[in-house]
Amino acid sequence: MLAHDLEQLKAHVIHQRQLQNPGVLKPKHDSAKDLADIRRDLGDCRRCHLHTTRNKLVFGAGNANAELMFVGEAPGADEDLQGEPFVGRSGQLLSKIIAAIGKTREQVYIANIIKCRPPGNRNPEVHEIAICSPFLDRQIETIKPKVICALGTFAAQTMLNTDTSIGRLRGHAHPYKDYCLLVPTYHPAYLLRSPGKKKETWEDMQLIMQLLA
Repeated sequence: MLAHDLEQLKAHVIHQRQLQNPGVLKPKHDSAKDLADIRRDLGDCRRCHLHTTRNKLVFGAGNANAELMFVGEAPGADEDLQGEPFVGRSGQLLSKIIAAIGKTREQVYIANIIKCRPPGNRNPEVHEIAICSPFLDRQIETIKPKVICALGTFAAQTMLNTDTSIGRLRGHAHPYKDYCLLVPTYHPAYLLRSPGKKKETWEDMQLIMQLLA
């Protein structure tokens, strides 16, 4: 992404955020409380059939006021057992990626498109996304991150409403929800299978650092 294009995108997002929060007597939101309210609304979710095969619902974890948010596809086996996002081998790699950009998991927020593990780690189905995605939308609206990193093909294509390949989507910052930018990159699980793609992922992380600067 050219430096000029990057600066234009950043200026656009800053302007949109200022329009949404002009500093006029406006009640300050308690993001942690708002996230707790969303979790309470989600409850012991039985809105789709995934509740019949899950062990634990995986809501999300991290800083309620994070500037950077990571969004994956769905919980895997380890996440399903522990109720926390990205705790398996791919989660360990994600932690290293986060550390490489000078942050900790406690400073970012991590979530998934859907909250329950699909059987056999299959892709989420359309009706499952339709039912579950409003809760992710509310999480994003509450946290209002400056940048969202979409992890993997499915998360990136779903959030950007496109069928463009992850190879073409990554390397660029895409406007998202008017007040933040979305940077797609490869899923950590894919990097474990294809370590040669780590270089491109690092390029995406450098882009994210520029956007947060």
